[in-house]
Amino acid sequence: MEDEPKAADDGNAAEGRAAAEEGNVAPLGVEEYVEQAHFFATLAERIAENAPTQEVLASIREEVLATTKLPMAIDYLLAELRHLGVMATAMRKLSHYFTPLQAYIVAEGEDDLGRFDLRLGLAALAAEARYRAGLIEGPTGEPTLQGLFFYQFEVLCRNRLGYDRGLAAIASDPSYPPRWRDWILATRHQVGIIDFADLVYVQSEHARLRGGRGDGPTLFGDREGRIALANRRKDPLYLFNSLHRQLGYPAPPRPQRSVAQESLVPQMARRLEQLEKRIKLLEEEQRGGFDLTQFYEKPPG
Repeated sequence: MEDEPKAADDGNAAEGRAAAEEGNVAPLGVEEYVEQAHFFATLAERIAENAPTQEVLASIREEVLATTKLPMAIDYLLAELRHLGVMATAMRKLSHYFTPLQAYIVAEGEDDLGRFDLRLGLAALAAEARYRAGLIEGPTGEPTLQGLFFYQFEVLCRNRLGYDRGLAAIASDPSYPPRWRDWILATRHQVGIIDFADLVYVQSEHARLRGGRGDGPTLFGDREGRIALANRRKDPLYLFNSLHRQLGYPAPPRPQRSVAQESLVPQMARRLEQLEKRIKLLEEEQRGGFDLTQFYEKPPG
């Protein structure tokens, strides 16, 4: 009888090691990522409306579920924002809750010298949180590490964020097991030198079936390998578009065209008309004064 608890403990430890080796797309739990998706999406929308960030954070804190850890994280973000004027430093300190990639994207958006739009970054983080929560279904009906990695790497590519710090932040994500982490860190030094499609292909089940690699564990499936093979020596964006079409992997949000530019020509025409009227008044004044009677109106009745 005394050996039964010990056997149960050994079984739980073995299950924990197996889960660590497989990885977990949602290590914080589904509820946390649902609330994170609402937090990032609402923050992006209200910042676009020129609402003060401090007021937005205080308002969102009252909206999210109190049973999650997000209200406490927002309190810390709000305190850091009041003292330093940025949120990224607080997100780095809350590394047990926010991932390094989330902190990196927010830091790039808050950089005054950079060109990356914070609103676009927050929208990308909201979509990632929805995918982790299972609100955006993948090819198997549930989020996968493959879909998560392709999404995060595409965010770096499309927004021209640094591969060096970006891939280091992705590798530090607690969702990835050690073998994923080692491969991402190796890719960090190879991207730009070796075609990204080749890096994906050699780690796929399709390459193993064709004899292109050994019998070791693979990171990508057969379909990812075939798509990567078909997109060799092409722009990586073609590879991402193929993954979206064929496997239904999520696509990051893209910058939208400003609607205000469409009304720019009519506004300029009205401004020119106003300038013409003012110039005529100035010319008449220089000639000896202008006739005010043309502006007179007869009194009513």
